[in-house]
Amino acid sequence: MYKILKKRSLAEGICLMEVEAKRLSASALPGQFLIVRSGANGERIPLTICDYDRERGSVTIVIQAIGYSSKKINMLNEGDTFDDVAGPLGNPSEFAVKHVEFICNKKFLFIAGGVGAAPVYPQIKFLKERGVHADVIMGAKNADMLIMEDDIKDQCDNLYICTDDGSKGFKGLVTEMLKQLLTNGEHYDEVIAIGPMIMMKFVTLTAKQFNLPLTVSLNTLMVDGTGMCGACRVTVGGKVKFACVDGPEFNAYDVDFDEALRRQGMYKNQEKKALENITADIREENERDCACQRNNKL
Repeated sequence: MYKILKKRSLAEGICLMEVEAKRLSASALPGQFLIVRSGANGERIPLTICDYDRERGSVTIVIQAIGYSSKKINMLNEGDTFDDVAGPLGNPSEFAVKHVEFICNKKFLFIAGGVGAAPVYPQIKFLKERGVHADVIMGAKNADMLIMEDDIKDQCDNLYICTDDGSKGFKGLVTEMLKQLLTNGEHYDEVIAIGPMIMMKFVTLTAKQFNLPLTVSLNTLMVDGTGMCGACRVTVGGKVKFACVDGPEFNAYDVDFDEALRRQGMYKNQEKKALENITADIREENERDCACQRNNKL
């Protein structure tokens, strides 16, 4: 059992959890993910590692309640447990396995859309600990949907906020802010974009105009996290790749985003059916699981 040490609401339907996982935290690196399972018959859910504390023996995850299983997880509280937490999985960010001399003189820009702020956080934290410059563009529909703003601000050199409705920061898309920074003379050696697939597609088109090296994370495609289900299969550089085992990060200019977008929408009808009358079912199942856990402790 893996105990939830801390839970914090970040926005409507989005929460942060710090989970006890000593062995996982000892080897985790930025860019990797883990798999959680809640309940004896729970679905395996791949989630990006948002942070790790080697001394405390914990990892941090951010969950957005979208489908049945993620809604069930979001209803757990501090003191509750996951049946399984497996990881770290996937390949670390390229800079995380390079010698510090390779990155120390580089200037990084991260573009985070929505919950993409969660996987960006450990990357900029890693760079700050090594004295590397990193700026961040964060985008959301409105101010209420911005997450981890203070956490990210503490770890980066410059933070640029974008909201679709102008309720906070720059009114407009992250691509517009990217253009503005570059046309005003900013220079970046490496750019990493993490967020909705459609956002990453248009960031790629924008970055190409300025010949920027760009990496994207395809973590949103993952389902089982092992490569066996095939749900995260995508064409990268003309070859078939799996986001979970070959990535989740890839050179953006090699990714077939149109194919990835089609694949991402394959299960929408099934997800919609699964969400019908969901709340009562989740609450009843959580109560049964918690009762079983209490009985096992007695």
